[in-house]
Amino acid sequence: MTLEKMNTENMGLFLKQVSGVHKQDFIIMVLDGAPSHKGKELEVPENIALVFLPSYSPELNPAEQIWNVLRRDYFANKVFDSLNTATCQAENGLASNREALKNLTNWSWISAISKAK
Repeated sequence: MTLEKMNTENMGLFLKQVSGVHKQDFIIMVLDGAPSHKGKELEVPENIALVFLPSYSPELNPAEQIWNVLRRDYFANKVFDSLNTATCQAENGLASNREALKNLTNWSWISAISKAK
């Protein structure tokens, strides 16, 4: 899903979509402190727990690893008619390989949170 802007309403739509795709899973989503991630009106599905990173700590954010792979493996040295379409295709390609995605993002401190839940 790509949206024109990220706000609390669209973050809620994203969480709902992720929850629906992974109905049988409990998801720990690691987020930075963006206002859209912490809005009072944000509805978080029951199978998702949000864990917030300290301010100014991109090195702790597993999403940064995903962006590195997308840039290197899907975007490098290519020209696209639409960045939106290219991003969706790349995300779908990466999302279809659950094991690779898990290896990129399931860091030991995230696994520890999962086991504590």
